[in-house]
Amino acid sequence: MDNSVLMVLDTQDNMFDEEFSVHDPEGILARLEDLISSAKQSNVPVIFVRNNGGEGEPDEPGTPGWELHSRIRPEIEEDVIDKTSSDAFDGTDLEDRLHRSGINHLFVAGMQTEMCVRTTCLSALEKGFNVTLVEDAHTTFDFDEQTAIDAIEVLNSELRSIANVSPASQIAF
Repeated sequence: MDNSVLMVLDTQDNMFDEEFSVHDPEGILARLEDLISSAKQSNVPVIFVRNNGGEGEPDEPGTPGWELHSRIRPEIEEDVIDKTSSDAFDGTDLEDRLHRSGINHLFVAGMQTEMCVRTTCLSALEKGFNVTLVEDAHTTFDFDEQTAIDAIEVLNSELRSIANVSPASQIAF
């Protein structure tokens, strides 16, 4: 039996800015709230990952945009991993924490599909973890080069051959 964790990536206030928000912000928040609640009810730990941007960036540590969104903030005893790159494992003690806790399965959700979600999933797979990407609980921004919907579909399709990809409604912890 897998020992699992729910990883919630970069759900910071700057991602939900009224002038430039991620795709489907209300839907994503609702699905994340449900996933977090379900994980907690099943005694599955939740790890929140927060990006630390550089000076003047929307996610600069200590600024309002850096804070995790108020609807899905961790409890005091829950883990928050601060990172400075797209990969939640790079330069952090995440892998050690997971191994010490006997975790071998990561359920991944959060922000930004084409960057942090993709890179963290691929890194976890490379490190030997089982990965389930929650296909409707990750999102990104619309860019000229690619819409958010296209980026989400591309990652879901890419990972289907090497990981589990399931909608939030089918996740059972």
